[in-house]
Amino acid sequence: MKLSARNVIAGRVVAVTKGMTMANVKIEIGNGGLITSSITNEAVAELDIKVGDDVSAIVKSSDVIIGKD
Repeated sequence: MKLSARNVIAGRVVAVTKGMTMANVKIEIGNGGLITSSITNEAVAELDIKVGDDVSAIVKSSDVIIGKD
């Protein structure tokens, strides 16, 4: 897989929670860190994503939002 993105983080799927159209995929990235991605149920099926799979999270910096009270 070749990408122009530089923020590629390897991890393992620890949970897939499907909703009506979207699914939350939780990825353990080591040292207790988790990344959660919301993708379509169709994408979960097409990629055959399931708990235990090794995957890569690709983060586009312009799409990361951080908030603080």
